[in-house]
Amino acid sequence: MPSEYYRPLLQTDMARPNDAVTLASGWTWFNRVEILTRSADPVQIPAADLPVPVLKALSAPRAACAGLDWTRPNLMGIVNTTPDSFSDGGAFLATNDAVTQATRLKEEGADILDIGGESTRPGAETVDSAQEVARTQPVIAALTKAGVGPISIDTRKAVVGAAAVEAGAQMINDVAAFTYDATLADVAAKADVPVCIMHAKGQPKDMQRAPQYSDVLLDVYDFLEARIEACLAAGIARDRIVVDPGIGFGKTLEHNLTLLRGLAVFHALGCPVLLGASRKRFIGTLTNTPDAADRMPGTLAVTLQGYAQGVQLHRVHDILPAKQALDITEAVVRGRSEHD
Repeated sequence: MPSEYYRPLLQTDMARPNDAVTLASGWTWFNRVEILTRSADPVQIPAADLPVPVLKALSAPRAACAGLDWTRPNLMGIVNTTPDSFSDGGAFLATNDAVTQATRLKEEGADILDIGGESTRPGAETVDSAQEVARTQPVIAALTKAGVGPISIDTRKAVVGAAAVEAGAQMINDVAAFTYDATLADVAAKADVPVCIMHAKGQPKDMQRAPQYSDVLLDVYDFLEARIEACLAAGIARDRIVVDPGIGFGKTLEHNLTLLRGLAVFHALGCPVLLGASRKRFIGTLTNTPDAADRMPGTLAVTLQGYAQGVQLHRVHDILPAKQALDITEAVVRGRSEHD
């Protein structure tokens, strides 16, 4: 557990000073960094004064994996083969409907498709592994046969992950970061597929019952750092790991907003960052939109906030609007001269 945490103060402006450092070969840069601790007020320092390992973690390129190029923002399309997901539960439970939806999202610009067979919404019950396999494996197999991909399996269970990889999945996305089923990490290591590890406090059934933190930003950082070490011990290389702070998973409205304000701190872990906030409850609370399907504009606002903080992967339901928003933003930002 570090005593100091480093949040790069990221910018995209074309008026870039000579001492600017590019974040992970991406589209943002910084020349100052905020140091956070648990016992003192934040202070700022020049990027040049960073400890060498921290500067390297922030500036080193992220190796491409699962067909994803981390020098630009990527979109992960959500396909829930469940009857009870918070936003689209039941809409894609049938294999043919799920395949059609996944194909549509890919055509709209999804860089990777995330197929899930167990709802992890607040209050959700655990799904039997066999049922989860039955929901996801045929979809993944059909998409693989049709050449639609790459595909990520959204699961906490080794049996489901193994079946998905056998069917053609190229990434494992575990909202429990291998704390629910540690052998899922072994599946990923053996198959040599990249993983996404997410922070969640509690189980879906009870995670929203008054979650508390000492410091939500730093507590989540510490958890992800520890889970990266667990992945490394399991044989998963750091350049095969994506981290996700877990917006909405055991967090209050203020917890979510604090994480969104401080997202850039997670780049110091040396891994690509995933942001999954699409249509989530806090957006509905802030905008008085109780129906999740009406939260696309709020989701776009969060997505662009993530872009400004260098987030490399955005997990969203509405691919076409997200792609348009990111494409326009990229056109403005990339109008500047490129810097190494």
